[in-house]
Parts: sequence; structure tokens; C-alpha cells
Amino acid sequence: MVERISRLRYVGLGVAVSLALAGAGHAQQQQDLGPRPVAVASTPYTFDTAEQHGIKVSVVARGLNHPFSFAFLPNGDALVAERSGGLRLVRNAASGKGGAATLEAQPISGTPEKYTQRTSGLHDIALHPQFAQNSLVYFSYNKLGDAVPDVTPPRRQSAITVQRGKLAGTSLTNVETIFTGEWSTGSSGSRLAFGQDGMLYVSTGAPFGMTTAQDPASVYGKVLRIRDDGKAPADNPFAKQAGARAEVFSMGHRDQLGLTVHPNGTVLAAEHGPNGGDEVNLILPGRNYGWPTWTYGRNYDGTRMSALPVTDGIEQPLVLWVPSIAPTGIVVYTGDKIPAWKNNLFVGSARTGEIPRTGGLERVVFNDKLEEIRRERLLGTLHQRIRDVRQGPDGLLYVVTDEDDGVLLRIEPAAL
Repeated sequence: MVERISRLRYVGLGVAVSLALAGAGHAQQQQDLGPRPVAVASTPYTFDTAEQHGIKVSVVARGLNHPFSFAFLPNGDALVAERSGGLRLVRNAASGKGGAATLEAQPISGTPEKYTQRTSGLHDIALHPQFAQNSLVYFSYNKLGDAVPDVTPPRRQSAITVQRGKLAGTSLTNVETIFTGEWSTGSSGSRLAFGQDGMLYVSTGAPFGMTTAQDPASVYGKVLRIRDDGKAPADNPFAKQAGARAEVFSMGHRDQLGLTVHPNGTVLAAEHGPNGGDEVNLILPGRNYGWPTWTYGRNYDGTRMSALPVTDGIEQPLVLWVPSIAPTGIVVYTGDKIPAWKNNLFVGSARTGEIPRTGGLERVVFNDKLEEIRRERLLGTLHQRIRDVRQGPDGLLYVVTDEDDGVLLRIEPAAL
């Protein structure tokens, strides 16, 4: 098991305000940054890569509107969650099924009302471990509430919510809410993953110095662990602590937009630092990962956020990126179609070093103790925001791009 070091606690309201102001100025500066937009070609790309000498990258489906996540059905079709467009169905997505892939014109019915606020809409989707028997699909989103007073630009409160429903053709039926967090003015995206223990792990965010990350009474800035019916297991680390949310499994996280389970059963989460300091963390029960007091990241004006990045009682990341890569979905490859990459961690990247249109796919090689040996960056020349990466039932890798004309891409071996 990997040892980790801890980080302390931090931040007052003044720091949170300065971060928000710095972020606004940062956004203005970005208008003239980055290469020109690049459209993904319909013809396949080929690349030489480390260890796997030759990969082919092909478009499976296009016309997706800023997809956030996707999941493969046992028959090789794929469900794709668009942040503001609902749940889409791509038929014949996995190459092993045969036939051309097609994107259904109409979204799957039964998902929540669509919203336009930045962190609202659909986030992640996950199939129940017994999906073949019960057809249950789980999805997370930020439910919107009342308007936040005296805020420019205007926005509404939101609450992280997990729902589930039965997939029947192109509809979700018997949809029910199984978990809802408290109302928040600054929550972020979320991810879902079923563990080998049968529990559903849910990541939540606490950006811009939100002190909720250090508060066990809040679900934000946490990894949560719930049963498949949404109830908190009795063996969760804070289940018996007065005033704490029983669903909390780990705390001290910023924006966690990647979550997966390693073949050895451990839970891994990808976390955004503010400006650098992006991480992949090994999620352990009751542990503190430091945000917002301890971080390798900087403020958006370049100043340091903390004098030291970690301290006693704060967990050290498994993988660290400085500068940032804006990590997104993650997966551990377990297939046999690309044997040179077996047990490698793949991490989506929306951009590198705060430069727009510089996203890609990170490949990290671990030893058997989950200690990093080497890493490689893939797909950077496509200049796309990679939002999620999954392994298909055909043993190949797939990614989606977070663009106006988002695409589902397949990665497979190719002879160069």
C-alpha cells in the first residue's frame, strides 16, 4: 500500500475572494491564448507511441454536444452524457459488435431537466454491477435551486444529486433520487464508480477555497461512499461521528473529475489543483487530502497558495502534474488488445499549462505498489479537450472530446 503524507488547513474569506477575482482575470487573458480551433478529421490518425509502437485513432461518432462521460452497455452500444443535452445512445459503438456506429437523434428520455448554469446538467453515468439482470443506470448532476442574491453574473444554488433508473430501449423508467447533498453556491462536477465492495463511490468538488472540503458535515470536497440504494454504509469512517455526513469517505479535495477502481480494488480519483498541482489520489477511508490549506498549486496570478504543499496527516498524491493538465476521466486498462499497456492508468486532459486547446490523454505506468515509473502524453496533436476515457467491451480504449462538435474516438493497435 502506498504511503502518503498529509497537509493542514487553510484559508479565509479574503483568500477565496482573491481567488475568484484572479480566476476572472485569468479567463479574460485566455481569450487570445492557444492554437486555433482544430476539427477532428473523419479519416483515422496513426501515431507511434512508447511501448505500443503504433496506434490508430478513429472517429466512432460525432455531433455530441460537450459530452462529460460515457459508459458501454453489454451489447457494445454506448450511453453518452452531454452536460446540457441529456443522455445519448450510440449504437454499435464498440468495434467488436460489427456494423457502423450511429448516434440516435433523440436523447434517452427520463433524465433531469436541462440547465445552462456552468456546473449543472448531467455529469457521470455508471451501470449497476448487475446491470444485465436489473438494467439500472446511475447518473449524477447538480440540481438547481434558488437564485444566489447579489451575485454577478447571476447564478443559482445547486445540490449534488444521484439518481437511478431502469433502461428500457431509449427510455429510463422508474427514475428515483437516491442521494442529494446540501445546497451550495460553488459546487462542481462529479464522478461515479462502483467498487469491488459493491458500494457506489461519488466524487464532489469544493473549488476556490471553499472551506466545506475540511468540514465532515458537508458532502462537498469529498469522496462519498453509499450503497446502491443511496444509504450510507454503517462502516463508513464518519458514520458514527456526531454532526458529520455519514456518506463521507475521504475529505480535503478540490475538483475531482476522474474516478475509477483499480483491478486490485483500490479507488483512484483525479483532482484539479487551482493552477498546477493536479493530482491522482489513492482514496483511503477517513483520510484528508489537504485542500484548501495544502496544495502544490498556485493562485491564478502565479503567487503560491501555501508555503508547503503537504504536512503530517495529509495524504501525498500518487501522481502530480505541475504545470496543470486539467485532469478529467480516468481508467486502468485491463484488456488484452493492447498488452503493452495493461494495468496502465489513463487520464484525460482538457488542457496543459492553462493553455486552451492543448488537451490530450496521459498514460502512467505503475509498479505493483502503485508507485509511478514513467508517463507518456498521447493525442496532443488533436488539440481537443479530452473529457472521459473508458475501456470498451472489445478490449480497446475510447475517449470523448468536450467540444461543440464532440466526438467519440476509438484507440486500437495499428501497424506503422
